[in-house]
Amino acid sequence: MINGAATKNGNWELVMTEAAIGIAVFLDDRSAYDKAVSTYLDRVPAYVYLTGDGDLPKPPADSSIDTEAEIIKYWQGQSTFADGLAQETCRDFGHTGWGIASIADIAETSRIQGQDLYPKIQDRLRYALGFHTAYENGTTVPSWLCGGTVKKGLDQVTEVGFNALHNRIGISMSNTQKYTEAHRPSGTDNYFNAWTTLTHADNPS
Repeated sequence: MINGAATKNGNWELVMTEAAIGIAVFLDDRSAYDKAVSTYLDRVPAYVYLTGDGDLPKPPADSSIDTEAEIIKYWQGQSTFADGLAQETCRDFGHTGWGIASIADIAETSRIQGQDLYPKIQDRLRYALGFHTAYENGTTVPSWLCGGTVKKGLDQVTEVGFNALHNRIGISMSNTQKYTEAHRPSGTDNYFNAWTTLTHADNPS
């Protein structure tokens, strides 16, 4: 788990890293914690695209995925990129949502430990949430995105990130706010997202 899964779909490594950082905190294992944070900071830029990355997304660290053809294949055949697009967007929004949820959860765990990772990941988290909630809210899918069809089903994964970025940091997030408020109160997906309205809604502290 702590060694990650560089060539698997990105939600794998993000969820694994969320588990690894939780275990490290529980065991008070600083070296395991630092390794998990390092894996996280490498994976987030390889999971969520920003235009500042260039023509192509960043490849996953410590992998053989590095040519244009390999990166496009890894991104489910998507060859046009926009702020907030994720490596699994064209797979489905369900798995993408797990990756986005873990990005927020890990940042929250580190914040509790006294390390603020948000300055390094907040733009990617912000745009990932906004990009996917826009289509969940009814925005027409353009022809350049996933061949004009996406498999929605983001589920209840936005509350933690929305609370951190909007309520605590003060970023306006209209698409994410509309989606999050429409899906309250959140329950559980029977995996690792549970009762986040109870724990995080309108709770900037």
